[in-house]
Amino acid sequence: MISIYKKEMHAYLTQMMGYVFLAFLLLIIGIWFAMNNIMGGTANFQMALSNTTIFFFILIPTLTMRLFSEEARQKTDQLLFTSPLSVMQIVLGKFFAAVSLFLLATGVSVVLPLMINHYADLPVSQVVGAYAGFILLGAACIAVGVFISVLTDNQIIAAVLTVAAVFVMFVMEFVAHMMPTTTFASFIFVIIIVAAVIAIWYNATRHVIATLIFAALAIGIAGGLYLFNNLIYDGIAVRALLWLSVFSRYDNFLNGVLNLSDIVYYISFSALFVYFTANVIEKRRWR
Repeated sequence: MISIYKKEMHAYLTQMMGYVFLAFLLLIIGIWFAMNNIMGGTANFQMALSNTTIFFFILIPTLTMRLFSEEARQKTDQLLFTSPLSVMQIVLGKFFAAVSLFLLATGVSVVLPLMINHYADLPVSQVVGAYAGFILLGAACIAVGVFISVLTDNQIIAAVLTVAAVFVMFVMEFVAHMMPTTTFASFIFVIIIVAAVIAIWYNATRHVIATLIFAALAIGIAGGLYLFNNLIYDGIAVRALLWLSVFSRYDNFLNGVLNLSDIVYYISFSALFVYFTANVIEKRRWR
């Protein structure tokens, strides 16, 4: 894993894209710092970080789009996948390299709140919470970008799909509040989710009989609950989408609240997409 990590970090620091990411992220944070803290005369630096997350759908693709798609385009992925390294080591090496560059830019930005603290009372707990959430949220988005990068050999397509994915993650909270709350609409939503889970199950196992048994059980349970106690489904679509909303969980961090459930959620979300990436490669490796 270390060799992959070093290789990717060397690529970031010797190619233009890495410096474009560093410059763009620091520029956005700097602009919000100037607008909110200098011109606005406030010590709440956490708002600069919060506003910067709006631009993750542009920032993250520049960081992740080449990680696997470039290897596939240059046909060097076969050499990589036949190396003694495990698939998970390869994925983690690339993922941690991208996160490290993100951390580097985030670390440089710490100079700004330190400047505020020299002249005013900085809300330290809120700023620390904002930075913790900023890093966890960034890592979650990077994991999604890494997963999308492994699906295509075209960097532009990887970038566009990552933009779309991060944008959907960003607007999910707004979509949740627009969802119908009737029990039938919520039941249909649950069936769609169940169908997606069944598809993932089949994609992971490729076992038709096991998938059919799992599908029958899942759909049977969902249908049975609707028939015997449909109030369970009341507003479930809204609650589910709010629970899945990655960006909405950042609000607690902005208030200086380091909630263990939010931290575990972000780490689990990142780990899940790292696993998905490794799963895709594993299947490709044995074709």
